[in-house]
Formats: sequence, structure tokens, C-alpha cells
Amino acid sequence: MKLIHSMIRVRDEARSLAFYAEAFGLMVKDRYDFADFSLIYLANSESAFELELTVNKGRETNYVIGDGYGHLAILVEDIDHLHGRLSANSFGPTPLKSLDHEGRPLARFFFLTDPDGYRIEVLQRGGRFQ
Repeated sequence: MKLIHSMIRVRDEARSLAFYAEAFGLMVKDRYDFADFSLIYLANSESAFELELTVNKGRETNYVIGDGYGHLAILVEDIDHLHGRLSANSFGPTPLKSLDHEGRPLARFFFLTDPDGYRIEVLQRGGRFQ
């Protein structure tokens, strides 16, 4: 088994593409346009896993994410640098936090919310998260 992508529905294609490119360096890898919708696959050179953006044409209202959605997770080398850059560019990341388990560091992380309200957890590479 190989995980290949996660899909989210976005209302404003240009705003979402700009957000994911500027925040995380994700660029369009493939795009498929149909009469009523477009499928846009974003990726970078570090992973084969992709984020699929589904854009339903003519949609004028925001999507309701619901209470079942958790978050996407992204692993980075320098969380302090990224957090500072996102803060300086008004992306509004949450404060950096550390999580320990049984006295040992488990994760260092913050959350960011994309233009459609999807939460993204940004984790420092290390420990459990390699």
C-alpha cells in the first residue's frame, strides 16, 4: 500500500494556489479541467504525496468543513524559520508548542489555517517525525 494524496475542496483557486505555494512551496504538478470542476495536484520535490485541490466551478459559498475533519500535517527542517516567515507575512500561525510523552520530546509544532478553513499542522523534523 502507498498513500498518494489527500483531497480538499477549495472555493477560490487562485487564493488557494498562492497560499500553498507561498506557505509551503507546493506547486502544481498536474491539472485536469472538466466542465463542472477542476482537479489540481500540488507537490514538492521532497515527497511523492500530493495535495489534490478540487475546485467546483460556479461555487459561491464557502464549504462547511464539519466536525470530523482533523488536519493535514507537513514536516519541516526549520520550524522556527518557517513560523517567523509566516508570522511576518500575516499568515497567522498559532504559537509554537512542544509536546512531551513520558518525559521525552514527542513533537514541536504549530497550526496554520488555509483560506478555506482547513487546519494544517506544521511539525519540526525529528523524534517520531522523520
